[in-house]
Amino acid sequence: MGTAERTKPTRASWARRIAFGTVLMLLALVGGTAFRVWQVARENDRTPADVIVVLGAAQYNGKPSDIYAARLVKAKQLYDAGVAKTIVTAGGKKAEDNFTEARAGQLWLTRHGVPSSATLAVGEGSDTLRSLRAVADEVQERGWHTAVLVSDPWHSFRARTMADDLGLDAWTAPTHSGPIVQERVTQVRYIIRETGALLYYRLTKTPADDLFATFLG
Repeated sequence: MGTAERTKPTRASWARRIAFGTVLMLLALVGGTAFRVWQVARENDRTPADVIVVLGAAQYNGKPSDIYAARLVKAKQLYDAGVAKTIVTAGGKKAEDNFTEARAGQLWLTRHGVPSSATLAVGEGSDTLRSLRAVADEVQERGWHTAVLVSDPWHSFRARTMADDLGLDAWTAPTHSGPIVQERVTQVRYIIRETGALLYYRLTKTPADDLFATFLG
């Protein structure tokens, strides 16, 4: 009888088991999310859609940064392949900027052979969620509902998740060239960043762009 009593789980042992189980679940959640970020980053879905949406990035007085230019090159390739008849460029601007990210992207496209009539600049939003919300409003007002999202590989899953939440039927065709995908260390840092940002978004339904920006220096 005494031996049986000694082998009964104590409150402390139950607490340890619960804590251990919680840690395992959190690790599974983080690991599963990181895997999906990596998995979607490898996709290149060229299914025809109503629009191609290019997520904005830094621009310098109307000239897209190398990261943004890589996205625009990919969008033009999709357009030339007949994936969609319209390219939507997204992104607002800082107070001191002369151009929105959307306008800089639109100018790049027209200078590289895309007809102006086949572009739509939506120059609103200072982060992914706000930019996509403005895009979703513009696209849906025109009766469009499907979109191919063009961004960096590691950003694609979060962007697609947000687009789906905003009522767009979206899939991804990320870039596979440019500064972000050249070095393995950079890739790992972006996967970690995007895993945290996506989990934060799912928990709060608010953007985490500024919160995690410092992680990348």
